[in-house]
Amino acid sequence: MLPVDRTLGVVLAVLLVAAVAVAAYARLADPGERYARGIALAGVRAAVQLAAVSALIGWVVHHQAALLGFVALMYAVASRTAGRRITKDASWVWAALPVGAGALPVVALLVLTGLLPIDGLALIPVSGILIGGGLTATVLGGRRALEELTGRAGEVEAAMALGFTDRDARMEIARPAASGALVPGLDQTRTVGLVTLPGAFVGMLLGGAGVVQAGAVQLFVLIALMAVQAVSVSVVLELVARGRITRPAGGAART
Repeated sequence: MLPVDRTLGVVLAVLLVAAVAVAAYARLADPGERYARGIALAGVRAAVQLAAVSALIGWVVHHQAALLGFVALMYAVASRTAGRRITKDASWVWAALPVGAGALPVVALLVLTGLLPIDGLALIPVSGILIGGGLTATVLGGRRALEELTGRAGEVEAAMALGFTDRDARMEIARPAASGALVPGLDQTRTVGLVTLPGAFVGMLLGGAGVVQAGAVQLFVLIALMAVQAVSVSVVLELVARGRITRPAGGAART
């Protein structure tokens, strides 16, 4: 495990500065954001937020109401982050639906079957992993769907002229692009153990769990994430196709 000392702080600072410098040199950006600035802010925010969570987590896990409130806070932040990353108009609030539709039923299933205790530390990291997966899938699927509809607006109009409904015309154009949001999760699952050893597996081994138990937990996380992300992408695609999530002409999303 990494020692928490001055050396770790220096290395983290160097890595963050390097990431910002590379993004600035390569001019990595989209119409709504320069990613050099975004990387710097994300790094600082992560440090502050993790410090705050570390201070609170010991108290939260011993109070069930606080534990459930923390999970609700994670969901609210994920929904807002996803919505503002996809679009900057008022339709961003719809992002709460795909984020929750993927993650919350899986968390509920685990609690109801007794696999995940509602009064223990495990609820927070497992919920965080699943909500985070829903967040990523919603952002990637929603952004790609809206970008495709913007770039191929003429094809949407042509399909409507041929008798397609608005929803079906948008769906035909946006579906392949939005489906690409599933690729990172699929590749991670396909290569687990060969290319990557994900955090749940390594964390359990470092915590003293057996290899079989650690592998079983990691397998569960990967399969649960694929289910969460498939639902999230499907729901955000449907919302975009039905015009619930939109992007103003010439607009670009920001965090």
